[in-house]
Amino acid sequence: MAAIIRRDGVRSFVLFTVGGMGLALPLDSVLEILRPPALVPIPLGPPSLEGLARRRGAVLPVIGLRRVMGLAGAGTRGGEGGTVDGETKAARLLIIRHTGQPVGLLVDRVSGLSAVDEDRIADSATAPDPSIDADLLAGAILAGDGAAGEGALILNPGPLIERQFADLGRVTAGSADFSAAPQPKTVAAASQDEEQLVVLTVAEQEFALPVAAVREVVPVPETVTRVPRARPHLLGMMTLRDALLPLVGLRMLFGLDAALDATADRGRGKVAVLRTAEGQVGVVVEDVREILRVPRERIDPVPPLMAREAEFEDMDGIARLDGGARLIPVLSAERLFRHGAGNGAGLGIHAQGREGETAVAMEAERAEAFVVFRLAGAEYGLPVGAVQEVLRQPDAVTPLPNAPDFVSGVTTLRGAVLPLVALRRLLRLPEGRENGGDRGRVVVIAAGAARAGLLVDGMAGIVRMPDGVIGPAPVVSQAQHRLIRRIGAVESAGERRMILLMDPAELLDMDQLADLLATV
Repeated sequence: MAAIIRRDGVRSFVLFTVGGMGLALPLDSVLEILRPPALVPIPLGPPSLEGLARRRGAVLPVIGLRRVMGLAGAGTRGGEGGTVDGETKAARLLIIRHTGQPVGLLVDRVSGLSAVDEDRIADSATAPDPSIDADLLAGAILAGDGAAGEGALILNPGPLIERQFADLGRVTAGSADFSAAPQPKTVAAASQDEEQLVVLTVAEQEFALPVAAVREVVPVPETVTRVPRARPHLLGMMTLRDALLPLVGLRMLFGLDAALDATADRGRGKVAVLRTAEGQVGVVVEDVREILRVPRERIDPVPPLMAREAEFEDMDGIARLDGGARLIPVLSAERLFRHGAGNGAGLGIHAQGREGETAVAMEAERAEAFVVFRLAGAEYGLPVGAVQEVLRQPDAVTPLPNAPDFVSGVTTLRGAVLPLVALRRLLRLPEGRENGGDRGRVVVIAAGAARAGLLVDGMAGIVRMPDGVIGPAPVVSQAQHRLIRRIGAVESAGERRMILLMDPAELLDMDQLADLLATV
């Protein structure tokens, strides 16, 4: 206890309450006090884990002290002081440091700061109401006279955190280099007779672009800066990582809607960022539906009668799917902007010039691309090179006897058996669906001969992340550390996003996963 007494006989404390109980932490152990930001849930953590927050460039786990104490009304993920149970806007986050890792403690209310005389600090065994395990206490502040004389239990944050996160900060040697994880080869590299396509929707019609042409997919910003005297399909400009990105509305470019592109006006939909000889261009679409691997023999050339027309100059072919019942035009990123209104689509692109091309090439060397999907209200990412395709969930799945509980069954994909992994069960997330009216998606990943389909709630797009926004994930459990080793914190279209990056090789090791999850 002597460690918490200053030489002058007083010590400063942060006083706070949790469930009506008065608690305290030494002031010099608290790095920061702030309103709770929006939290991102991370799976396979202890019950007391509220989620992850990002502060000053660091990602930190947040422990809910209500959860630790088993109190009702635990939890806050609404952000900016809102709580799930609507109790109070007085909730605060106390940031402390544990073994070099910042950790947030979520409390109901901060009462204030207090300088406490030595004679009011007692051993935890003499606390008036030691309702917390004595091992988690460093002492007690005895009640005194006046308003500043309220009693409180002094928390010992070290044992409290270690009891919740036995593995926090314990990263084995050599595992810090997360980029060293094996990157499966793309199907295009392994098999030259298939094309990998991103399927987009425009005015409820499907179009496709080669994955290699799509640098990333980001949300449409709330506001778009209009360009004076521009052609109707040139919607304006947006900022993407401190660079100007011209936006082209495919609705208008293809003549599918006579009104202005409603998607861009209302801040909905997606922007597919294409890399062209003239620089980067963003095309506004309603949604990114799937990523498909299509045998080249199923991509037919444009019929000669249509190929003679300038309107079809931007098409590389037509993909025949589902036995010919589904036809998807495959667009050329290079020739797309010659469509219809022609060279007017280049307005604003030349402003980037060859300097823009150089900047894009330099960025490509320092960035990674990820396929991002949604699951239980959070976003997860997998390296583009690990993802073979993204499909709609099948109507029927064949159960697999004696399989781990997270394997839903098997289906067939082009004549081959594909095991389906229910990510919600694997990550111990509550059952259910984010969008009840949609069957969700299957993200097909592969490494060598191993292949599996991951059942997810929906696609969020393709995101390219510079190295500077990717960092290690806090280790809240060994199972989580095996599956989620990195986190990307990006801002796109004015939206702040935290994306949990999964290791595809670990997802394919079913036996090891089953053994690891048995300890969670």
